[in-house]
Amino acid sequence: MTLSPGPLERLNRARADLRVGLPVVLTEGAQTALIAAAETLDDTRLGALRALGQPVVALTERRAATLKARAYDGDLARILVPADVDARWIEALADPAEDLTHPMKGPMQSQREGSADLHRAAIRLVKSAQLLPAALVVTGAAVPEGLTRLSIAETQAPETRLDPVIAARLPMRLAGVGRLHVFRPQDGGTEHYAVESGKPLRDAPVLARLHSACFTGDVLGSLKCDCGPQLHAALAAMQAQGAGVLLYLNQEGRGIGLANKMRAYSLQDQGFDTVEANHRLGFEDDERDFRLGAELLRKMGFSQVRLLTNNPRKVSMLESGGIDVVERVPLKVGLTDENAAYLATKAAKSGHLL
Repeated sequence: MTLSPGPLERLNRARADLRVGLPVVLTEGAQTALIAAAETLDDTRLGALRALGQPVVALTERRAATLKARAYDGDLARILVPADVDARWIEALADPAEDLTHPMKGPMQSQREGSADLHRAAIRLVKSAQLLPAALVVTGAAVPEGLTRLSIAETQAPETRLDPVIAARLPMRLAGVGRLHVFRPQDGGTEHYAVESGKPLRDAPVLARLHSACFTGDVLGSLKCDCGPQLHAALAAMQAQGAGVLLYLNQEGRGIGLANKMRAYSLQDQGFDTVEANHRLGFEDDERDFRLGAELLRKMGFSQVRLLTNNPRKVSMLESGGIDVVERVPLKVGLTDENAAYLATKAAKSGHLL
């Protein structure tokens, strides 16, 4: 038994380091790279990294397309950082907040020689920390002592394992008397919850919903989405059926986090739809992992569900996780003048059955 951190602990430590602006080390065999999140980098650390080698900003192909930067590596672009720019210039490459008011970010020169594996892992790592998917990378540099170190393989986190923490009785206005279960990921990430309404049988299909956390819709009653009405309607349906289970997954903003979701909202105010906004930020349409839901259901003893959803992707990902979806139950609620365009985009571009 060792007291040293294992791969999962070091992965979570690296995410925390990046969020506070501290670089981390990535390795692949004998190759090494120092990486820092473009969003949290400051001028002092940029200067220190410059002293160790030529910095490059790794951007996803989605963000590179917006910037008209050449993505020679297909799924990403490696932008050489000029000697006379500061950390604000690097942040502007990552953050589209001022794309319309200051559209010219260049001149930009894309690197094309050498492997992009370390850069690809850097983007994967900052994205998993719910930061903008852009990283400053310095390869081949001497590595300072004390920085968190990961191999490329260790940035590819295995499917998250969830451990039950506690469950307790909870009377609910919409779902009647039930139990709230708390599950904690083994990698130290955000906890997820299961709301059990009534006493659902484990040997029969249970009415179930996978609901992604939406602070703005669930808590503040936002009219920009249909999340709050879907949450309430699902709980009410479970009470009407006499039993059910709602999995509340902390995957805010389709898995990009609340801060990036607000960035997407700001872009929507500029005229972009929800998918276009995600792409300008450098994300895919939907970054969520619904395998979490399959594991939670298995942990609670369920193997068959009647799934309350308009999203076919939830059905396929549950089934790929070993859960038998015997029926998809539509959940068409919450249409408003404010979210009509948003729902139309979900149907047209994300395949939701509305």
